[in-house]
Amino acid sequence: MVNEIYDNMKEGMDKALESLKHNYQTLRTGKVQTSILDNITIDYYGTQTALSQVATILSPDATTINITPWEKHLVGDIEKAISSANIGVNPNNNGESVQLFFPPMTVEQREISAKGAKTMTDSAKVAIRNIRKSANDKIKKLEKDKELTKDESKAGQDEVQKITDGYVTKSDEILKAKEIEILKV
Repeated sequence: MVNEIYDNMKEGMDKALESLKHNYQTLRTGKVQTSILDNITIDYYGTQTALSQVATILSPDATTINITPWEKHLVGDIEKAISSANIGVNPNNNGESVQLFFPPMTVEQREISAKGAKTMTDSAKVAIRNIRKSANDKIKKLEKDKELTKDESKAGQDEVQKITDGYVTKSDEILKAKEIEILKV
């Protein structure tokens, strides 16, 4: 019963860390990654659609991204969506595709990107703490329903805290690694 709570809790916290890693991909580091465009959508026949669903996105070198839509009439929409997304670069439209030329990151841009990583990590920690609260509430309910003794409940809550501390530490380690990657010139 309590072990099931622990397992569900670990599963939720693993998902929070995976989400954090996915969110990190939208941050710019030294080498430009196509994942910086993951959150950009365009209006595709009345539906907001991810850019990757309507175009081929390639990164031929460390500072360039080339976006070739599958339907040529989308070039203008893609250009507008990228402009409004404010990803730090102006799109270049050649009529058939959109190119993004990223200048090398300045120290200030790297620091801003590192702050973004910290904010994302803080959000993941909030998610982890919410999962902890939910697990503790379930244990307290079991105690209230007389399915656990007071001592078993206390031991269960202590274990929940221990698991939570482990995941918070993991998120801090992931952040340190990402900050090193971002700040490395």
